[in-house]
Amino acid sequence: MESVLDFLRCKRFSEYVSGQTLTSTAILLSPTNTPLIIQEGTMREVQLGAHTVRSHGVTVARKHMHDWLILLLLLVLEIILFTIHPFYRFVGKDMMTDLKYPLKSNTVPVWAVPIYAVLLPMVVFILVYFRRRDVYDLHHAILGLFFSVLITAVMTDAIKDAVGRPRPDFFWRCFPDGKDFYDALGNVICHGDKSVIREGHKSFPSGHTSWSFAGLGFLSLYLSGKIQVFDQRGHAAKLCLVFLPLLAAALVGVSRVDDYWHHWQDVFAGGLLGLVIATFCYLQFFPPPYHSEGWGPYAYFKMLEESGAITSTTAAANIHNGHVMQTQSEGRQDDEDENNHTFMGLALTGRSNSIDEDVEAGRRY
Repeated sequence: MESVLDFLRCKRFSEYVSGQTLTSTAILLSPTNTPLIIQEGTMREVQLGAHTVRSHGVTVARKHMHDWLILLLLLVLEIILFTIHPFYRFVGKDMMTDLKYPLKSNTVPVWAVPIYAVLLPMVVFILVYFRRRDVYDLHHAILGLFFSVLITAVMTDAIKDAVGRPRPDFFWRCFPDGKDFYDALGNVICHGDKSVIREGHKSFPSGHTSWSFAGLGFLSLYLSGKIQVFDQRGHAAKLCLVFLPLLAAALVGVSRVDDYWHHWQDVFAGGLLGLVIATFCYLQFFPPPYHSEGWGPYAYFKMLEESGAITSTTAAANIHNGHVMQTQSEGRQDDEDENNHTFMGLALTGRSNSIDEDVEAGRRY
C-alpha cells in the first residue's frame, strides 16, 4: 500500500489526475514500469494533464481534417438537394380528398430548427468541457453532432426530392383561389406561386422531425453517457433528463401534423431516420451509454493507452469488451454506491478518503 501512496504522491502522476473517479479497476505503470492495480473508488480518474482547446485543439482537429472536409461536402450536397425541384408526381382530383387541409404557417419556424437541434447541444458540450477540460470530448461531440445532422439532412432531402409526395395542404398551394383545374389525364394544373407549389411536393419525410431527432437524439445519447444512466444503481431520475430532448423532438413532430404540413407517416419516418442516424454517429465516437466507459470518447481512452497511462490489456478489456475486473466484495461496493454520485462524468465524493487527499496533495507539487 505504501508503494501505491508513494506513486500517487509523485509529481509525474499528479499531472495525470483530474476530478473524476474511475468507473472500473485500472492498471497503471509506475516510474519503474511496475504494474499497480488501483481499485475502483479509491482514486480519481487518470488523465494525462488538462487537454484544452488551446493546448491540444489544433492537434485533434488535424487528425480529423478529412472528416471536416467531408462535412463541407455534405453541406454543399445539402444545399443542392434543397434548391432543386422535387419530383412532381401525378395528383388526380380523387386524391384531393386528403390534400384539402388549411394552409397554415409553421408553429416551429425553419430558422428555429438549427438553434435547438445544433446550437443547444453545442452549449451542453461546452458546459461539459469547462467542467472536464477534455478537448477530445468536445471535439468529437461537435463532430458527431454535425455528422448526425448533415447526414440526416442529405438523406431527408434526397428522399423528399425523389418521392415528391404532396403535403396535406397541397390543394390550397396549387389552387389558392379554390378553383381547381386538371389536364386530359386528370393531373392537376396548378396556378399558384411556383415556390409554394414546389414546397408542396416535399412532404415525405418530415425535415423538421428528422433534424430534431438527429440533433436532440444525439444530445440524449450524450447525456446518458455523461450522467451514466445505465450504471445499475436504479436512479430513474436520470432517465427523465435523458428523455427531455426526445420529448422536445417528438413535440416538434406533432406540430408538423397539427400544422397540416405533413402526414403522420412523414413524421414517423423522419423521426426514425434522424434517431437511427444519430445513434450510428454517436457510436462512431463514443462507447455505448450503458458501457462502463460510456462517459468519454474512444479517442480519449486511446490517448491514455498510447501514452502509457493504462496498459493496452486494460484498455482493450474496458473499452472494447466492457470487462470490469472484480476486486471488491459486493458489500463494499454497495457502501461506496451510497457515498459516490456521478454527474457529467465526474464523481461527486467527499474528501475524507485518505488516498484522495494524497492525490490532491500530489497535484500541488
